[in-house]
Amino acid sequence: MLDSHIIVNLAYLVAAVLFIVGLKMMAHPRSAVRGNLISSVAMLLSVLVTAYLIIANGNASWPGWLMIGIGLAIGGAIGATMAIKVEMTQMPQLVALFNGLGGGASVFVAGAELVGMTDATATPDVKLATGLSGLIGTVTFWGSLVAFGKLQEIDLFERPLPIAYPQAINGLIAVAAILMLIVMTTAGVGWPYLAIFVLATILGFTLVMPIGGADMPVVIALLNSYSGLAAAATGFVIDNNVLIISGSLVGASGVILTQIMCKAMNRSLVNVLFGTMQASSGPAGSDEEIYANVRSTSAEDIAMILDTAQRVVFVPGYGLAVAQAQHAVRDLANLLRDKGIEIEYAIHPVAGRMPGHMNVLLAEADVPYDQLKEMDEINPTMGQVDVAIVIGANDVVNPLANTDPNSPISGMPIIEVDKARTVIVIKRSLSPGFAKIPNPLFAAENTLMFFSDGKKAVLDIVNAVKEM
Repeated sequence: MLDSHIIVNLAYLVAAVLFIVGLKMMAHPRSAVRGNLISSVAMLLSVLVTAYLIIANGNASWPGWLMIGIGLAIGGAIGATMAIKVEMTQMPQLVALFNGLGGGASVFVAGAELVGMTDATATPDVKLATGLSGLIGTVTFWGSLVAFGKLQEIDLFERPLPIAYPQAINGLIAVAAILMLIVMTTAGVGWPYLAIFVLATILGFTLVMPIGGADMPVVIALLNSYSGLAAAATGFVIDNNVLIISGSLVGASGVILTQIMCKAMNRSLVNVLFGTMQASSGPAGSDEEIYANVRSTSAEDIAMILDTAQRVVFVPGYGLAVAQAQHAVRDLANLLRDKGIEIEYAIHPVAGRMPGHMNVLLAEADVPYDQLKEMDEINPTMGQVDVAIVIGANDVVNPLANTDPNSPISGMPIIEVDKARTVIVIKRSLSPGFAKIPNPLFAAENTLMFFSDGKKAVLDIVNAVKEM
């Protein structure tokens, strides 16, 4: 008969493989749903195996099982409710919240293990892992709550908090936390852990509060990485292999995604780590001056323009998510394709409020994946585009990134829709994007503004095209 620990380790190995397979499948929209299901099965297997381990070690008791049952019931109910109730427009907030909960869970698990440590188990490596779990997990928890508040546009978090010498402040706090880690590793474990918790709480706020809303996709990717690293450290604390592997996967993928996001926004990873990304501020010149030559249009006029087009590119942004217009856009694209028009979607890596936001929305609408073009692929040919239809995008198509060195988005790679022969911008108003700066594209000579709700506007265009 196999030893219980062999069974547990084999099961954890299977779960780890399933996590890796699931993560790989999530890289492509066609297999993402199956990848998510496989990862869910891996998590369920991990939970069941952990319950088996408790029984095998003779640690099972009715009070303990009752607490586990209550936790599973509450967690399952909250998870199911969120899965059903949360709309796609709220997905970035949900991701930020889940990142925070993951970090918070690591803090509590490591703290609980710390309470039960004995002289025999409190080895330097275990104490170091416990301290790291508390440090990274706490930063993740509070930083994610701040990110959630910014995404939810809560007044307290809506405007970036100006902090003098943020690098110096964050550096001093980080050094103090590292010193507490050293003290915890070499001496006591109680008060240093509490000190780490307090310092990490402050660091979580000071890292994220100065960051402008336009940089939130980078922040979410980084916090996602932090939550994985905290989980991996917790795995070392409780000697759980599957937690180490899964946490490492999340941490590594989060770092890679953060680097991709940084490149897409012309930021350095060091600036992200020390919370020094430039906060939003307006450019020189009033909105009235910038928008003096704005021209509005109608669905009928747009239909006439599309009737003579050979190549049309859709540029989705956060407004598409707010209006839930992805299905209407797909219908318009299919209608134009049936007329022999070439259809493409230009995807900016940080469009929306989280990494891959537009990909998720368009995949939900069953848009063919081969029609989605990355920014670097579409920009060189944007001059040959007859009509570029911008739906709810703002900062990611703002030419100030290329023309104004004093702009907060200066140097950020954008989708160069201004080079298209005709640009149609569907937007409710001339209000700025999350970067809080005007967009000269709206007043360009080749731009027409269609002021309307995104979904209603696209449906009106669909009807107008059908009547042509």
